[in-house]
Amino acid sequence: MSLFQGVILGLVQGIAEFLPISSSAHLILIPWILAWDDGGLTFDIALHAGTLIALLIYFRNEWLGLAKGLMAYSKDKTNRDGQMAIYIILATIPGAIMGLLLEKKAEHAFRDPRIVATNLAFMGFVLWIMDRKGKKTKKIEEISLKESLLIGVAQGFAVIPGFSRAGVTISTALIQGFDRESSARFSFFLSMPIIAGACLLKLRHLTMGDLTLPFLAGIFAAAVSGYLAIGGLIRFLQQRSYGVFAIYRVAAGLVVWILYSVRAP
Repeated sequence: MSLFQGVILGLVQGIAEFLPISSSAHLILIPWILAWDDGGLTFDIALHAGTLIALLIYFRNEWLGLAKGLMAYSKDKTNRDGQMAIYIILATIPGAIMGLLLEKKAEHAFRDPRIVATNLAFMGFVLWIMDRKGKKTKKIEEISLKESLLIGVAQGFAVIPGFSRAGVTISTALIQGFDRESSARFSFFLSMPIIAGACLLKLRHLTMGDLTLPFLAGIFAAAVSGYLAIGGLIRFLQQRSYGVFAIYRVAAGLVVWILYSVRAP
């Protein structure tokens, strides 16, 4: 993999991780379309480390508040930051279990471009329906344990390329009545522990030989573009809907199927 390829894939990862368009799908499809080395699942996880850095920096005040709230929760059960921290921790468990169970298939069977394209389009329709049908009246501060757990279960399906972690968690929040910005914010919060866990699980096997310039440049690019994507999406959702992302997903899925048909022997 060249330095240019590593940077491009890092930029794509940072943007697509936080927009509901599936970063894993793009990290599979772009190398397939351009005949690049995709770097495999380990490289994908390394790029996720970049987006983890973006999350930690962008929401640094929120993470500090959640940590303080968690420490104070044993003495004050009404502490909302403490409750939110516990909800995030508990909601992470279903996704972590499903991720471990589906890990092997994610590395091989689910990376077929036809499957990825189909998942992209399908979840585009789901996102569009949820965005239209959801009442969008509740704020993130009103979330309950049951609601957070349902979003956590949905996050487990994100291991399937094309589903999109942001897409499934945001869709599940929307259909439960949360407004667009709150749905995105809880999706961001819920992503931190699952991304951190995946990084620790996979990247512990790295050797010094793996730390090439394209590898490190990709992580840096993912951190920068991820930081910008978080802020951009929050500002966008203050005035607009998720419709544009739904349209993009369906269009991208159709393009991939057309390309596959043209390339088929």
